[in-house]
Amino acid sequence: MPSDPELERRLSVSGHLAHLEESRQVPGSWTLYVDGTPQSHVELDRPDWLGFEYVRRIGHAVDLVRAEGEAITALHLGGGALTLPRYVAATRPGSRQQVIELESELVDLVREHLPLPRGAQVRVRHGDAREVLAKLPAGLDGAVDIAIVDIFSGARTPAHVTSVEFYELLAKRLAPQGIAVANVADGAGLAFARSQAATLAHVFEHVAIAADASMLKGRRFGNVVMYASNAELPFAGLPRRLASDPAPARMLDGAELRNFVAGAPVVTDATAVPSPPPARSIFLKR
Repeated sequence: MPSDPELERRLSVSGHLAHLEESRQVPGSWTLYVDGTPQSHVELDRPDWLGFEYVRRIGHAVDLVRAEGEAITALHLGGGALTLPRYVAATRPGSRQQVIELESELVDLVREHLPLPRGAQVRVRHGDAREVLAKLPAGLDGAVDIAIVDIFSGARTPAHVTSVEFYELLAKRLAPQGIAVANVADGAGLAFARSQAATLAHVFEHVAIAADASMLKGRRFGNVVMYASNAELPFAGLPRRLASDPAPARMLDGAELRNFVAGAPVVTDATAVPSPPPARSIFLKR
């Protein structure tokens, strides 16, 4: 069945086609595709439920960064379908949130068809994530409880948001106990993910990562979620949460993480490259 033109937008910066698709089995369950890649999932009637496995792993950090239900200040680099801003608003009412999104047409498409819940305090800033990050109001310096980096152009993360210089800009915004979370996509061998973990460990004192066992062994393409802070991560309960998810995952920190990153280069602006492209067959609908 051809797509409904009302549910599509051609994005002016990347040229990619974004479209929204509602589940035939579950009304109100929507997936956002960009350039054929599934990028976000939204349950309009259940904003506190996260469908994509890697997004659940980010959601755990949202749950653990402060006491349950306490309002936070959140910064989202990459908007997608605003899944995580919805989650923060639902689970931590009164939270202040900033979203940075490059593609204005994407924001318009999402807001038109998947409006945010009433009362959600979400401000969207348009532009390149790194450029806007550097220009955010000084009042956000040292004030952000959680900063989520989930930036993709199609299926790849741009090089300029993978470097030491970028993460140093992000660290400046974090509260003393604040957590930076990055979604990293990689394939066999995990060379890109290892270098990203090494880069975060160069900038932050404490780093942990989460992925399923086959990903950590470098056997397939997928997502590795990385957590970083200059304070000790409040993650005593995270391994249990990860293990009990519908798609179980493991957390690596301490000696296991040091072994994971051993020999991986730290990424700078001079050496940064985009994340590797996945095989198109990964996203074929069956």
